[in-house]
Amino acid sequence: MTVADATPDYEVGDRDDRAFLGHPKGLGYLGFTEACERFSYYSMQTLLVLYMVNYLLVPGRMEDVLGLEWLRTHVYDGLQGQPLASAIFGTYTALVYATPILGGIIADRWLGRNTTLIIGGVLMAIGHFLMAIESAFLFALLALLLGVGAFKGNIATQVGALYGPNDLRRAMAFQIFYIFINASVIVAPLISGTLGERVGWHYGFGCAGIVMIIGLVIYLMGQKHLPNESKASRTDAKATREPMTRDDWTRLAALLLLIPVLAISLLTNQEIFNAYLVWGDQRFNLQFMGTTLPTSWLITLDAGVSFAMLVAVAAFWKWWGRTRREPDEISKMIIGSVFTVAGGLCLFTAAATTPDDAKIGLFWPVMFHLLNSIGFAHILPISLALFSKIAPKQITATVIGLYYFGFFGANALVGYIGGLYSSLPTTTFWLIHVASAAFGLVAFIVFKLVLGKRMTDTVQDQARVLS
Repeated sequence: MTVADATPDYEVGDRDDRAFLGHPKGLGYLGFTEACERFSYYSMQTLLVLYMVNYLLVPGRMEDVLGLEWLRTHVYDGLQGQPLASAIFGTYTALVYATPILGGIIADRWLGRNTTLIIGGVLMAIGHFLMAIESAFLFALLALLLGVGAFKGNIATQVGALYGPNDLRRAMAFQIFYIFINASVIVAPLISGTLGERVGWHYGFGCAGIVMIIGLVIYLMGQKHLPNESKASRTDAKATREPMTRDDWTRLAALLLLIPVLAISLLTNQEIFNAYLVWGDQRFNLQFMGTTLPTSWLITLDAGVSFAMLVAVAAFWKWWGRTRREPDEISKMIIGSVFTVAGGLCLFTAAATTPDDAKIGLFWPVMFHLLNSIGFAHILPISLALFSKIAPKQITATVIGLYYFGFFGANALVGYIGGLYSSLPTTTFWLIHVASAAFGLVAFIVFKLVLGKRMTDTVQDQARVLS
């Protein structure tokens, strides 16, 4: 979100434009475009592992996938079945958070953000349609990776560029933008997930591609309401850059140390799209009123609970702050880690108390989603606020880009740890995730004790806005 705040590379539009919920009309076009892109992305997230485990990576089909045998032999040490699917998923989702840096460079130096974003949307649509060709599976993933990289950062920057530096509507604009994203996360599994599991895998992927095209059409229709690119603003920004002080370098070092800690602490949350879905597909009792619910609906459950907890946690701390001192960012991240540990223990308990020949009831999984979502609400938006708050102003955009390497590391870990699901006892598998959350808890406490004041005592306080 704050990438846009840090990189004002556009001429700001009319401040009096309040045609969309009191905001510039361009926000509506960008919001609906982002909703379509996130629908596309989370459709892929929901279906990918289930598609590979239940359909593609089985004898008789996987041999026809171009390049897969080479990849399996030279990169994944001969893995097969669920471990191979987990490894491919981890690589894909990790690189999703690395390619936006490339997309930003291309936009800044050569093509501009508008053109780069459009190319990204086209590549994503192509990638989804290529999923219908089983032999082109790896090429489809490549197209999707490049597409997300070109799209992801460039649209957020345009949201911030709709507002001047003193326009107080900016914070609310990103909250509205985030609502569009969360709505898509909830809807995508219900539509694409159901189509993929019940009608045919390619129908689910194709639906995502069609929605991505709709998003591109919306974006093109709104061009006249979007900011115009300005090279002059970039030149001015470079000219006014100040040298970094010793305190700046110290805060930067602290943030860099936090990145791998975040990666480890996010393991349980990111596993939801990987081995957790496979486990749920195999062991959960998904019967409801005589009907077996699609496994992909677990993602909708998680998204819905996460959205509700984001709102509830923000409301709680607003209420708390009226009469008491509100905790700082690191303290909230410590609280979040406690809930994440508790959520992981729910999965361990479910595995430990259910016989191997019985289905797992939904009580423990629902409790996991509830507790983990409370942890998510205390860690994800708060950590982003912390990075944007204490990053040296000369390199704020770069630091925010580095922040997303935490997700890169988390998803890379998911690819490796998720591959152990088939070979480890399920109780041991989930205890590993509990341990990762506990590691984050301890590390955040250490940061609080050693660097607490330095990491919270700054002039620019954005945590209340983002949380």
